[in-house]
Amino acid sequence: MADYNDSLDEEDISALEDRPEEEKLDAVIVHTQAELEPDTPVYRLRLAYSNETFLAGWQGETPESCLKSGDTVLVPTRYGRDLAQVIGRAHCLSSEIARIERPASANDLARAERNRSEEQEAFAICKEKIEDHGLEMKLVSVHYLLEEPKILFFFTAENRVDFRDLVKDLVTVFRTRIELRQIGVRDESRVVGGLGVCGRAYCCNSVSDKLKPVSIKMAKDQNLSLNSMKISGPCGRLLCCLAYEHGFYTEQRRLIPQEGSRLSYEGTTWKVTEANIASGKISLSAEDGRVIQLPFCRFAKDEGRWCVCGKNPEEEGP
Repeated sequence: MADYNDSLDEEDISALEDRPEEEKLDAVIVHTQAELEPDTPVYRLRLAYSNETFLAGWQGETPESCLKSGDTVLVPTRYGRDLAQVIGRAHCLSSEIARIERPASANDLARAERNRSEEQEAFAICKEKIEDHGLEMKLVSVHYLLEEPKILFFFTAENRVDFRDLVKDLVTVFRTRIELRQIGVRDESRVVGGLGVCGRAYCCNSVSDKLKPVSIKMAKDQNLSLNSMKISGPCGRLLCCLAYEHGFYTEQRRLIPQEGSRLSYEGTTWKVTEANIASGKISLSAEDGRVIQLPFCRFAKDEGRWCVCGKNPEEEGP
């Protein structure tokens, strides 16, 4: 496995880390604080236009009207009342729970379908206006709220953008309320979706919409080569999976000797040169130049010191 220190000298990958200021730009839903009865069924819902999920209770439910996965409901969001899709039942693990107003009607679904068609046209118009004004921003998506006279335009940008003149133009064209929301590059990937370097759908789009900050230290802890092409996603930031797996690596390293540790084995002093979490083996080098690999299960602490357990171990070469 490559030594990450060598890669660090070759390439500065600090730009791949999440930026603190971008955390404030995340278009997270602010849930309505709802006074719900103790036995109120709680569901996890998803907003189709942003791929965000949140919890909501349905007090009008009876055994005959139980909501099912895939159902569409009307629910309040931070931008106004809108449609969301039911993912499934959930345990109430949050104090922030929205209140489902009602299941979506046939008219609601028909209107949402018309809105999707109009959103495509609005996207093209807004993109043209952005070019006309010479603004350094990338339009990501457009969304018409179901029951609010408002159009949401989501965009990304490296810096703050003065879009006041753009808003005036859009109001003139659409003659309704216009709201531009700047989101981070990770949010863009979550909204747009796609395939990662692993060949699977983006984690932020298919695994979890709760974006966690990812640091270079996580890549170091996992003994990964600090090559920007290998540890960054299409969004230009460190891979989300580094954060998902970091807890496992941290816990495993707590249970084994750390790199650089020295221990006595068969009358010789050995140094731990590498702990490969993925393979479950530790590499040791002796003072006389010998190198062996032993599985994690062969190591244990005796009176606070690490030692190799078992008799006649089947030692493996590097």
